[in-house]
Amino acid sequence: MMNRPWAEAIPELVIAAVTVIVAAGAGYATAGWAGLGVVAIAAAALAALVMRFLLPRGAPDAARQAQEKPTARPVSGYSHRRFVVRTGIEQRGFYDFELRPVLEHLLAARLAERHGINLYQDPAAARRLLCRRRGDAALWQWIDPDPQHRELRAAVSDRRGIPRHVLARLIDRLEKL
Repeated sequence: MMNRPWAEAIPELVIAAVTVIVAAGAGYATAGWAGLGVVAIAAAALAALVMRFLLPRGAPDAARQAQEKPTARPVSGYSHRRFVVRTGIEQRGFYDFELRPVLEHLLAARLAERHGINLYQDPAAARRLLCRRRGDAALWQWIDPDPQHRELRAAVSDRRGIPRHVLARLIDRLEKL
């Protein structure tokens, strides 16, 4: 069955058409072709006005959107991220409570999207994928989702945050996953 949005308006459309035909006939009878033309133009203008206010507005066309200037986006998000990374490198507590959860979320999303692995249900498989090379084994301690391991490392380690080269390697591995 075809979806006809105008089906409910058929009686009104028939009445409008009959009214225009009668008016066109009266215009022709009184003023000839000029009267018929005036009625036709007036009916078309009235129909356009009615349609403009009755029909829902569509999405702006692509040509108009392409001509509009893009609005400038604030850079406060960038400066905040830069602050989080810099402070995460300097302070272990800040890394653990601000930067590590972001990296852990990125790891969980990458593993789920590309490998079908849940970081929290199968951390061993996640570790195997993240730490493929021997040199990458140290990365796991910085992103391990197990809170008990994290607390033990925080008690033993110095209070400095994640080293720059480790953070760079971790981000590189996240990108390649």
